[in-house]
Amino acid sequence: MAVKGDQTRARLIDAARTLVEARGYFGTGLNEVIEAGKAPRGSLYHHFPGGKDQLTAEALAVSAREIDTVIGDLAERAPDTRALVEALLDALADRMQEAAYTKGCPIATVALEVAATNDPLQKVCADAYEGWQRALADRLVADGRPAGDAEDLACSLLALIEGALVLARAQRSRTPIERARRTAGALLGS
Repeated sequence: MAVKGDQTRARLIDAARTLVEARGYFGTGLNEVIEAGKAPRGSLYHHFPGGKDQLTAEALAVSAREIDTVIGDLAERAPDTRALVEALLDALADRMQEAAYTKGCPIATVALEVAATNDPLQKVCADAYEGWQRALADRLVADGRPAGDAEDLACSLLALIEGALVLARAQRSRTPIERARRTAGALLGS
């Protein structure tokens, strides 16, 4: 029974991740999540007694961990921060293009909608961004940058990446990401 329940819970989280990323928090209804997750109606509140906020928070946390893994994997292969950021932007651009620009960053999507009004979701978004910024700053320090400079540059790089994703989705084009890639290269030097 526990395995079946775990599978239902995982399907609901996956459905919420997909729908929220494409439609946003307000554009995603619980009935759509239940249908996409192929779950009985009562299972949503059984697994997520906090309702839509809890489900969305858990879905965003899974998405954040997925990007953490991507950044970590790319960092292991990249010789420096510049190569890491370029590879990350390439991977994100490919993902967006494959989805016909219907997907972007689920954290940004929700943060723009509810960060000012929903403290639990704001915290999940802030934690995700802090983790990604920390990963970039750690890599910059490993490349020899002073810690304070690394923090500032990591914040700027993350803002550049996130802004490029928003523009790419709005314009349905890779061009903003390609421009961000060049700008990141200029910020990081040769």
